[in-house]
Amino acid sequence: MIFICAKFKVRPEDADRWSEIVADFTAATRAEPGCLWFDWSRSLDDPTEYVLVEAFRDDEAGVEHVTSAHFRAAQQTLPSHLAETPRIVNVKTDQTGWSELGEMAVR
Repeated sequence: MIFICAKFKVRPEDADRWSEIVADFTAATRAEPGCLWFDWSRSLDDPTEYVLVEAFRDDEAGVEHVTSAHFRAAQQTLPSHLAETPRIVNVKTDQTGWSELGEMAVR
């Protein structure tokens, strides 16, 4: 699995509309057969920062994603809403999904 976490610093005037701005891109990505998840969260500390947690089945799914029409469209439209270049962590792992956080197990 390819696991990606990216931080997007959004222009203040667009921060409250970010979910609308990325709605088509998000829906199209989630519909990709190799997409395991594609989830946005808003920072508790900075209302202009959004965190994207995404995962793809394998390298092939990752390539399909970054060569898709909706990814190319996002490359054209999203930067105008950003205050800076997004930051990313991208790793490959043998996992196929989420593991339980044993240190906080609910009993």
